[in-house]
Amino acid sequence: MTTPDTPVVTKDAYLTLHYRLATLDGQDIISTFNESPATLQMGTGQLAPELENTLLGFAEGSHVTQELAPEKAFGPRNPELVQRVSVETLKANSAFGEQYVIGDLVEFSAPSGGRFAGVLRSVDEQGYIFDFNHPLAGQSVLFETKIIGIL
Repeated sequence: MTTPDTPVVTKDAYLTLHYRLATLDGQDIISTFNESPATLQMGTGQLAPELENTLLGFAEGSHVTQELAPEKAFGPRNPELVQRVSVETLKANSAFGEQYVIGDLVEFSAPSGGRFAGVLRSVDEQGYIFDFNHPLAGQSVLFETKIIGIL
């Protein structure tokens, strides 16, 4: 039961919660419900911004399951994020002698010094085709949350 004094999730709240992401048929992608709850600071990137936005206004004690369309979860698939990577670029981002197979997730160094990852989709004589979309891009998901505490 909530009262006027019950805390609610704000854009900079510190939360203790259980959460679960699942496919629409109920297969868990990630869940904290069978382990220790998660703690996170809203607005710091610990949770995808789209997922954080769905928590805004929830009261402490809320237990909600939402179906999120791709635009509210990990975004639509972007065909421009499927790109060819040269053999030279892949070698520069790999340990000596590293071998990859279709479906491998490979990390690359960004020019800015950060890291990003792509899934190897195919190989041909010109190089490698990587998909740099989030693996859940383009998919609707179930997002279950139980807000345990809010500071």
